[in-house]
Amino acid sequence: MNRDQVFEFFRRLAEENPSPTTELEYDNAYTLLVAVVLSAQATDAGVNIATKPLFERVKTPEQMVALGEEQLRDAIKTIGLFNTKARNVIALSEDLIRDHQGQVPHTREELEKLPGVGRKTANVVLNTAFSQETFAVDTHIFRVCNRTGLAPGKDVLRVELKLEKAVPQPFRLNAHHWLILHGRYICKARLPECWRCPVIDLCRYKPKTLPPEERAKARSSAARSASRGKSAVRTATARKPRTP
Repeated sequence: MNRDQVFEFFRRLAEENPSPTTELEYDNAYTLLVAVVLSAQATDAGVNIATKPLFERVKTPEQMVALGEEQLRDAIKTIGLFNTKARNVIALSEDLIRDHQGQVPHTREELEKLPGVGRKTANVVLNTAFSQETFAVDTHIFRVCNRTGLAPGKDVLRVELKLEKAVPQPFRLNAHHWLILHGRYICKARLPECWRCPVIDLCRYKPKTLPPEERAKARSSAARSASRGKSAVRTATARKPRTP
């Protein structure tokens, strides 16, 4: 996409959803950090179910350490990889108490030093908790950027760096939220819902998905054609003279 197309792309997403935000539920920067760490290879909805009762009791690193790894593991056992995640959350909480006076750091470098925190997690926290213009590339954003041609790249870091260069103001702060939500609810992995996409004419994805009613008609037409073909084969076979 050229510069004007990128601007129009985000303008339309912003028009559809003026105030996008994460779907993870949290109370402060610390609980957001924990929620994002728990969300790796899990759905936001699944994480929210587990963290709702947890965050009623735990809102600080000190409270998490007091809770202990065993009770945390039991609280998040419905989330995938809960053993490793519980161990990481306790460890990062201890690091925050020891090295940061219990506060979540405001830089990517310091965040990435915490157990279980990678670049994507750090970018989410910086953007959502501290309003920094970062681009957290998850599977949804990676797919949308490559499929649409917005910021194609072979890996998440290349996509992130391209977004860093391509996304204009005033869309930079909320760009990653718009892209995640677009990928989660419209530009889906298996069957993108192109018929209700607000940026369909800007997208480079060629095999556009038809609306459900048109796909149903196409399937019905294909089935009738296949049925007629089979009937023709049977008729031809029946008329073929038998060799004595």
